[in-house]
Amino acid sequence: MAQQGAIELPGVNIPLSLSDRPVWYRALVQAWRFCVRKPLGGIGVLIIIIVSFAAITTPLIQRYDPELAFEVFRPNCTAAQSAEKPATTLCYDVELVKAIDDDPSIKLDSSRVSDPNRLISGKRVQFTEDPSSAHWLGTDLAGRDVYSRIINGSRLALVIGLGASLVAVVIGTTLGLISAYFGGLVDLIIQRLTDACQAFPPFILLLLVTQVVDKPSMFFLAFALGMVGISSVVRIVRGSVLATREEVYVLAARTIGAADSRIMGRHILPNIFSPIIVVFTSAIGAYILAEAGLAFVGLWDLGAISWGKMVEEGRRLGPAKPLMALFVGSALTVTVLGFNLAGDALRDVLDPRLRGRSGRAGF
Repeated sequence: MAQQGAIELPGVNIPLSLSDRPVWYRALVQAWRFCVRKPLGGIGVLIIIIVSFAAITTPLIQRYDPELAFEVFRPNCTAAQSAEKPATTLCYDVELVKAIDDDPSIKLDSSRVSDPNRLISGKRVQFTEDPSSAHWLGTDLAGRDVYSRIINGSRLALVIGLGASLVAVVIGTTLGLISAYFGGLVDLIIQRLTDACQAFPPFILLLLVTQVVDKPSMFFLAFALGMVGISSVVRIVRGSVLATREEVYVLAARTIGAADSRIMGRHILPNIFSPIIVVFTSAIGAYILAEAGLAFVGLWDLGAISWGKMVEEGRRLGPAKPLMALFVGSALTVTVLGFNLAGDALRDVLDPRLRGRSGRAGF
């Protein structure tokens, strides 16, 4: 009896779909599609990655201690004598001396550096040196390396921006979700409190909050900035929840007796996550600017390395030494621009009403 052989079919190679690929591969593909369809958003993400890398690897790339005042020996110095001190030899730049004469608010004295003897006997602190191979972006009013201080300032900017945005989004989302879901008296109370917060100008409210303590820390300032932004998040989340709570799947969950907390956490919150992500990303740049503004006017910890305070120091020099304010202001502008571009691109991608418009929104 002949043995019947198995039928062999020709091999067919079926390519794996994107959902069958590893997580890292899917993330790379989605990132590439995002950059192709939203090139400005891709530039914003690239800026965020660079700034984040600088903040994380600050000890490796800063070159110098940001608080170190550099000095140089200059044999030709101008003798200066005051009534309180004997004749000493002080060395200043000619342009800087002229700037001091034009603007009395610029004060350069031995109290700006840790060792007053650095101003005596022919050793001059390298005040506002121009960019060179030793100091890529020059030095500031106290002879400290500007590049190192900009790199260190990126860490403060990101901590303040991310922390404040996280506080505003978490608290604002919770209040907005509760307000819109329960409605009635709960909604009335939360919305009237929101109106009261929005009645105050944000900057005035920040002044009140930051004056509660003598020396507000970095984390206190992030919390204060986040509290100021809660009201706007509450309004956005409330509008999204009002449009979602009447959907069929929410009504079905109520019909089967699901608890209110389960409905809000499992059925409503995941479906309003897109606007929350957009608000979180877009708000980071605004909070970085707010921190820089407070530091610019000297309303919080003067010992912190802040881009706003560095811009104010460069402003006082004016046309005599404009590079310091230009470098620091450029770092601040590019960082905020990166978060704004990324936030706008995410809005276009995650908003269903904008998908497919001109073939460039969405994945």
